[in-house]
Amino acid sequence: MDEAVPVPSVPTDDLVNDSAVNATAFQACPEGMAIAYGSLFIMALAPIIIGSFKSVFHLKGQKDRSEQLETLTGKDAAMFPIYASCALFGLFLVFRYFGKEYINMLLTGYFFAIGIFALSNILSPIVAKLVPPSFPNRLYHLSFTGNANDETEVLLDYKFDRKDLACLVASSVVGIWYILKKHWIANNLFGLAFAINGVEYLQLGGVKTGCILLGGLFVYDIFWVFGTNVMVTVATSFEAPIKLVFPQDLIEHGFLGAEKMAMLGLGDIVIPGIFIALLLRYDASLNRKRNTYFNTCFLAYIFGLATTIFVMHFFKHAQPALLYLVPSCLTAPLFVALVKGDLVTMFSYRDDDTTEEVPPDNKKVQ
Repeated sequence: MDEAVPVPSVPTDDLVNDSAVNATAFQACPEGMAIAYGSLFIMALAPIIIGSFKSVFHLKGQKDRSEQLETLTGKDAAMFPIYASCALFGLFLVFRYFGKEYINMLLTGYFFAIGIFALSNILSPIVAKLVPPSFPNRLYHLSFTGNANDETEVLLDYKFDRKDLACLVASSVVGIWYILKKHWIANNLFGLAFAINGVEYLQLGGVKTGCILLGGLFVYDIFWVFGTNVMVTVATSFEAPIKLVFPQDLIEHGFLGAEKMAMLGLGDIVIPGIFIALLLRYDASLNRKRNTYFNTCFLAYIFGLATTIFVMHFFKHAQPALLYLVPSCLTAPLFVALVKGDLVTMFSYRDDDTTEEVPPDNKKVQ
């Protein structure tokens, strides 16, 4: 299953402590909070690492097949915060004036459909390696075409086998579990799948585009969290796997009974993640032994996320995580590139560049 799967837009980009929003209802013990924040931390880092390295192989495969790359343009990056703001405020109005039960019912059906394909896409390569050669496999080819003006247009061209079908069935079981119980583990399985696919398949194209996108969302996140109650309202009302959650009352109530969640929006993972993945692909283009800029930006992300959690815990208020993540993820790799003399080549790098690789010594700006 090599095709890209749909990745949902993520309008809720803040780190929210559910007990901070409902402080009078529940006060988490220090051990419970440490487990919750630590688990969110690990779940945030894993998709970035996995998705970034998968994006390198995905890009190489696209170039080997001479496929046209679909990357984000500078104009798209500049407009994205505006589109995200419209979507966020629209959801806020819908939740305010209509019954959120009915809206969440529709959203649950939508995310169930794309979630099982996203999770199946993650499971397929794992299952393919685990299944013995004696497995009675069989290939299938699903194709839909349409005729327009005497020309045949391919609407769907999908190849899969029995191992892929097994993954689809297993993912459907997780989806049914999520629909029936809305359990946080099922939510996280879908959320992690969305995050990994997002980091792998969403391509910024170039560092300049990434800077524009991160800069715009930096302002977007601050405004909607500190300027209004819109972000927190939508984040706590939106019952869909667009956030990773972990219970703070796990010690008191166990895996099945825990309800008070700390949550991290997928936007806080995917948005910096696609920029970190871009730097890994840039590292690969330099043909050096170290992934200098990936490692630098990844460590900066860790620092920014740790800062977010610390500030949120200290002030007991939802935090716009991009307020801390964007400056960290931008300044650290750019400073290293300035010191190493790679700033010009970094900004000139593009995923869709098909020219021959230049030896590292000639790429470095003196």
